[in-house]
Amino acid sequence: MSSSSKGEGDGVAPQNKGSWSTFLKSIASFNGDLSSMTAPPFILGTTSLTEFSAYWTEHPSIFVAPALEQDPAKRALLVLKWFLSTLKQSYSSRNDKFGSEKKPLNPFLGELFIGKWEDAAGTTQLVSEQVSHHPPVTAYCITNDKHGVQLQGYNAQKASFSRTIHVKQIGHAIYTLKSHNETYLITLPALHIEGLIYGKPFVELNNCTYISSSSGYMAKIDYSGKGWVSGKKNSFTATLYPTGKEKEILYTVEGQWTDSFTIKAGSGSGLKKAEPIETHNAKTTKTTPLQVPPIDQQDPYESNRAWQKVAEGIIKSDMDVVHNEKSKIEMSQRELRRKEQAEGREWQRRFFKRSSPPDPLFEKLAKPIPGEKIEAEKTGGVWRFDESKVQEGAKEPTQAAHREL
Repeated sequence: MSSSSKGEGDGVAPQNKGSWSTFLKSIASFNGDLSSMTAPPFILGTTSLTEFSAYWTEHPSIFVAPALEQDPAKRALLVLKWFLSTLKQSYSSRNDKFGSEKKPLNPFLGELFIGKWEDAAGTTQLVSEQVSHHPPVTAYCITNDKHGVQLQGYNAQKASFSRTIHVKQIGHAIYTLKSHNETYLITLPALHIEGLIYGKPFVELNNCTYISSSSGYMAKIDYSGKGWVSGKKNSFTATLYPTGKEKEILYTVEGQWTDSFTIKAGSGSGLKKAEPIETHNAKTTKTTPLQVPPIDQQDPYESNRAWQKVAEGIIKSDMDVVHNEKSKIEMSQRELRRKEQAEGREWQRRFFKRSSPPDPLFEKLAKPIPGEKIEAEKTGGVWRFDESKVQEGAKEPTQAAHREL
């Protein structure tokens, strides 16, 4: 990875090439959580990792669509479609907006990101909370009461370097359809950063993930990156089949998660094999904007307000402001931890509770998935949304948070 490598830094402005070269050398031996990685100022993002939870539901109507389907196999297919529709926002939206992937802000313990989507699907609520700092863990719960749909989960990241940055996501998500008494366990994809040496990093997904349903269906998604056949980045293939019967394929889905993908009938569906059923275009499907309170109405623990001055410094490329404002947050957090330690207590989470494995629901749904297990020691426990922590009388989590904080 020498400075003479052909094409190295082509995407980096001349004034930034020195810091980019230093960054590439520093990550060659990196192994840890992403929060401890020091990045050049020009690839710093203004979004906190706590805000990333919103990427799950930027298409609320697709999120709730399974609740309206009466056939269990088709419901499982709609859950798969919804999951695939989230990937572009989760792993490519920063690249689309800024021209390259950005390093997110490292959330502090207790940080909150709360909002709602309003559209034809009704009101969909988001609560995202940083439940652990060492290791960094974000927990989230997304609920649409009108359709009885809920998604909750938690995740941490472990990064390592081997020719590029590789990130293992630790944790899982659980999607619930209350009206059908169904739950789906969703595993999280591993990823790596492509284009790093050229100064135009973007995310590529690795290996495979699963969606395991309590109704007896399994979806497997294989991420192939730049496929040998298609020659296109962000390629994938997915299959849906009865749990334990991987060869009895009901539906297949293939394409690019950043572009478009097509759902086709499988041999076990009763339809004509390979018959296209639907094509989803991730580029043209409009997202619904998340509504959050104005910054001056937010509590100091809410992401946008807490990081406001840091974000302004990043936008203006004023690294003195960035450093000073980040230091204020870090020093305040250290003082809180010292006080808690002296008083023999720990920080009380606002909306989530910690438990220890085994988790019966997870164990049941994870059993058919090869190698899937809870790694509680890497996430500070198993994190679940606690309905009782939403104060009685609050109509929505936003109000409860503002009353609680």
